[in-house]
Amino acid sequence: MQNVNRRIYILIAFILAVAPGVFAADVRVSAGVESDKDIYVGESFSYYISIEGENQPGQVDLAPLAKFNPQSAGNQDVSQTSISIINGKTSQNVVKKYVMSYSLTVNQTGLIQIPPVAVTIAGKTYQTNPVEVNVLTAGTTDSLDIQAELSEQQCYLGQPVILTVKFYIFADLGDFQFNVPAFTGDAFYLEDPDISDRQAKQFLVNSVPVLVTQQREIHNGRECVLLSFSKVLIPKQSGRTEIEPTTVSADVAVGYQRSRDRFFDGFFGAQKKYKRFMVSSSPLTLTVSPLPEEGKPAQFYGLVGRYTISASAEPAKVNVGDPITLTIKIGGSKYLKPVQWPALELIPQLAENFKIPAQKSTPTIENDFKVFTQTIRANNDKVTEIPPIPLPFFDSDKSKYVVSQTEPIKLEVAPTKILTNADLEGKDFTPVNKEVEAIKKGLSASYEGPDVLKNQSFSLLAAATWSGYTIIWFVPLAGLLTTLSVKLLTHTSPEKVALRRRRQACRKAVGQLKKVTAVSPKQQPELLAAAMKQYIGERFDKIAGTLTADDCRRIIIDAAQDSQTADKYADILNHCEIAHYAPSESNIGPRQCTEAIQLVRSIEKKAKK
Repeated sequence: MQNVNRRIYILIAFILAVAPGVFAADVRVSAGVESDKDIYVGESFSYYISIEGENQPGQVDLAPLAKFNPQSAGNQDVSQTSISIINGKTSQNVVKKYVMSYSLTVNQTGLIQIPPVAVTIAGKTYQTNPVEVNVLTAGTTDSLDIQAELSEQQCYLGQPVILTVKFYIFADLGDFQFNVPAFTGDAFYLEDPDISDRQAKQFLVNSVPVLVTQQREIHNGRECVLLSFSKVLIPKQSGRTEIEPTTVSADVAVGYQRSRDRFFDGFFGAQKKYKRFMVSSSPLTLTVSPLPEEGKPAQFYGLVGRYTISASAEPAKVNVGDPITLTIKIGGSKYLKPVQWPALELIPQLAENFKIPAQKSTPTIENDFKVFTQTIRANNDKVTEIPPIPLPFFDSDKSKYVVSQTEPIKLEVAPTKILTNADLEGKDFTPVNKEVEAIKKGLSASYEGPDVLKNQSFSLLAAATWSGYTIIWFVPLAGLLTTLSVKLLTHTSPEKVALRRRRQACRKAVGQLKKVTAVSPKQQPELLAAAMKQYIGERFDKIAGTLTADDCRRIIIDAAQDSQTADKYADILNHCEIAHYAPSESNIGPRQCTEAIQLVRSIEKKAKK
């Protein structure tokens, strides 16, 4: 009986010891929002997904949250370790927990329900709970004012337009937050204008970096502080675009409140009392006209505005095959982001007379010019010049297509010199007289004739029968045959290596992208960008380390003929770059990794057509 009771006690102790580990293996997923402050319309707030039972992120389907403009706000492993002592034995239990945070924005007031989302963990999908939030309307005040304006109300597709936001402050201000709808949609490319104020400070608005200037000004007859910033908007599609009002919500000082202890009030004074207010600008409308089809040049790729192009080359005197450094400068506009590499291989005279490498260096910006550098080589001595290089664009002032081009560059190309025996011997070479006379004093005379020669001719029969020769010829022959056999079995070539690299690029990239979500949030943007650039480099024979987001966009358009996919690919890379200097505002996370995988597979499929 005692033995039975003892076995029961041992079984119970075992169950108690292993139970925490068993229950820890269960995964529970829940969602919530920050509850320590009010949520106001137009402001971003924190939404988090808690994963209990795992210490790694899951793949979140953010589609149900699309109307809230979800942006990743970072992930965190909050696992805890507990120690328990049972029957004198110490056991350690790890309670796994992982929190994924997002920034959401609500544009309507009242009780709002955030729908559940699907979270995939280790191949299994879980559903979060719905979350209700009460969205408040901030008060209005004449202590704040905001204006937003466009430099143009009408433009052509691809033409840069400047959006300027001015925020006027008449009171003591606490925390404030901008919401610029033009930055959150997919209607525009965004680019920074030139800022001459060196005192301008970088600020993040809707996760987009802007340079904010500050100055004092008289507005509506009152002195105030003016905060202003601008952004270049380049429309992606034609039609009438309605831009929702730009808003700013801020804590404005409305008075003072005393602490409960009057003693401290005497030392520190009463504390300021703040109240939340919000002001909005007027909505904006931009009418984007499509570019005409009539007169469109063959190599036109969407440049709108006014541009100039020039070129130089050195050296100008070369032999066939010598490298020539060709430098191309494109300017005339302050907004050079849309400018692409000139398609040198599509210029017949250039492609026929010069060898143009497929590898291209990354362009640079110098003194308001986008500078492209390429090494070319003349392939014959009939070449007399580098032909004009065209740059087609649509002149928005003249409402017509224009093709600007470089001036031809004169060259002197000499044929490649072929070395003769005379070149090798030298010009002053003279044959030596066969008759060698004896030096009267010193060396003995040199003799010639058959009587001083010994027959040392090689006999194949003698070599085959002599044992010493057998070892000499057999060992190299055996090595040669072995080497040839191995070479035939493992034969490869640079072309085959490149082909194999291109074929494996997609599978390799997908594998790398799936692993990105498993690392810390700080590392995710860098690894995501590296994997995406590596795919473009290996798939299209480019140097991954030199690629920019614009380079990847151009390569995808050329290979897959899909500008929409190219734009999305470049946008993810641009957000990765933003994360380098603003990791807390980075929207890089599992959703972007999943989207990158889909884009890679789409590019792979379309590039094979």
